[in-house]
Amino acid sequence: MASALKNLSSYDNDSMPNAEDFTLGIVVADWNEKITHALYEGCYDTLVKHGAQADNIHTIQVPGAFELTAGARMLAGRYNCDAVICLGCVIKGETSHNEYINMAVAQGLTNLGLTSGRPFIFGLLTPNDEQQALDRAGGKHGNKGVEAATTALRMAAIRKELNKAGKKSIGY
Repeated sequence: MASALKNLSSYDNDSMPNAEDFTLGIVVADWNEKITHALYEGCYDTLVKHGAQADNIHTIQVPGAFELTAGARMLAGRYNCDAVICLGCVIKGETSHNEYINMAVAQGLTNLGLTSGRPFIFGLLTPNDEQQALDRAGGKHGNKGVEAATTALRMAAIRKELNKAGKKSIGY
């Protein structure tokens, strides 16, 4: 659903898992820092609101969006995170660089998730202009950082629940 139709900060507060026992990572791109730091604030505050302990939230900053996947892999390995949230912003501009960067980050995070079995959350804004980015970083469409945090908590809870159940054979 387009963020123009749904506020990125809206979610069912009662259905959120308690994050007290989670170890979480946040990777923030410095490029477009006014926007990415607003995403970070929304993300961090949401994690803490749902019980995440400050000592269990590990944050690193990387130069730009392209470096989010490498930073996520390093952070996940160092702290054995239950989920890693990647926050960045690539504004379209005059060239098609955004298409290459956005696709590389999406594919990189997908690959990390599939190979590691842990959630790597795509919190990358892909707007056409700066105003669209501001609208999604705490503006009229909410904050994508909040959405990324709630996604991470839900996915980390699913992972923990499935790991508790143990491995089951599918008949092979």
